[in-house]
Amino acid sequence: MSKRHPIAEFDLINDYFADMTSQRGDVVLGVGDDAALLRVPQGMDLAVSVDTLIAGVHFFPDISPVNLGYKALAVNLSDLAAMGAEPAWSTLALTLPEVDDFWLREFCRGFAELAGQYELQLVGGDTTSGPLSITVQVHGLLPMGKGLTRGGARVGDEIYVTGTLGDAAMALDCKHAWADRSDLLPLIERLERPTPRVEAGLALRGLASSAIDISDGLLADLGHILQSSGVGASLELDKIPLSSPVAANLQGGEEWEIIIAGGDDYELCFTLPAEHRDQVAAISRRSGVNMTPIGIIEAQRGLRCLQEDGSLWTTERTGYEHFSSRGGET
Repeated sequence: MSKRHPIAEFDLINDYFADMTSQRGDVVLGVGDDAALLRVPQGMDLAVSVDTLIAGVHFFPDISPVNLGYKALAVNLSDLAAMGAEPAWSTLALTLPEVDDFWLREFCRGFAELAGQYELQLVGGDTTSGPLSITVQVHGLLPMGKGLTRGGARVGDEIYVTGTLGDAAMALDCKHAWADRSDLLPLIERLERPTPRVEAGLALRGLASSAIDISDGLLADLGHILQSSGVGASLELDKIPLSSPVAANLQGGEEWEIIIAGGDDYELCFTLPAEHRDQVAAISRRSGVNMTPIGIIEAQRGLRCLQEDGSLWTTERTGYEHFSSRGGET
């Protein structure tokens, strides 16, 4: 049975968070003081990203705490992956309606599981009482001036995505059927435990001309690249990589909206000069992560989605929007 009781903040930190992750040599002072002291190696840039997850907005209240801990870190590591940065440190701010011993230990287990894959150390944070929300900040390192950005796409570059798209969004769309359909289990796993493409991001440094992680949907996130780079693009819908469960449910235009505007993929979208095509194919083979060309950067502004017969496919939906009624639960 879960243990719910009053507890001092410092006891909470010591009981659950102080030794949750591995210890790194570049952390001078970590959890337990007013601020962390971190040592950035000479010749390195520091990449920093932060995300907040709110119950009922970014995750269902019935998600298991171990999966929530995993996802809270994964969505942030996806941002570091898009920059080509190697994860190093993180902070965690938790707002909790109550102290539930089982929930906290499972949440920490999920967080620590993913952190351990990258030798990432939790170096600080905050706890407070209130409606459940989770804020994670991550810090990554990369050689000075080598970071991937959204602003480097050039006319003639090919557009790639990693993995498959639409799995998480399809899981959300089929939430009412989760209990009855075993074929949805892989999609639920992709929704609740996304894989940050950290290794792919590291390998793309010096090859990709721009990159972004796909969190709000391909249409929205590729749109950020196009806007930052001052270019346009054409996508070929039939080239977008789909998992078997998503492909089986694909019936037409409405499903394409789910796949490329639904969000929560946490794959990478990147642009690549043609001369690096063979190198990226080799990276894909070595890593086991599919990297699929789906379109091309063009001079004409805007994003054009082409169907298999060459006709233009259009939608009013552009992706998840946090402050719009068109945004869905992600």
